[in-house]
Amino acid sequence: MQRFNTPIGVQQGSKILFSDFADGGRMWVGEGERDSRHQVTFTEAYLSPPAVMIGLSMWDMDNRTNLRAHIAAEEVTETGFQIVFRTWGDSRIARVRADWTAIGQLADSELWNVG
Repeated sequence: MQRFNTPIGVQQGSKILFSDFADGGRMWVGEGERDSRHQVTFTEAYLSPPAVMIGLSMWDMDNRTNLRAHIAAEEVTETGFQIVFRTWGDSRIARVRADWTAIGQLADSELWNVG
């Protein structure tokens, strides 16, 4: 559990990760393990890596194959993180949009740094 003793910052965003059906991209025509990575940079840095929640807000998948998807926030730092979407097998993913929320500690201008 994280305990916050300073101001808390919440940042949110939405990102279209790919539209592979439009140009025959590997998520649409490929097979086996595939991933798509996208860097997100926060508008303001946190004091330490924040808690990041990711969710699929739009997905368009071929119904003739198995629907397989994994989405996660990886490499979370004070200044940003990567959205990682993975699929595998014969899954055909046309497009995906992810929404995210980051919650963490911000610097407190009222506190003195006596060090």
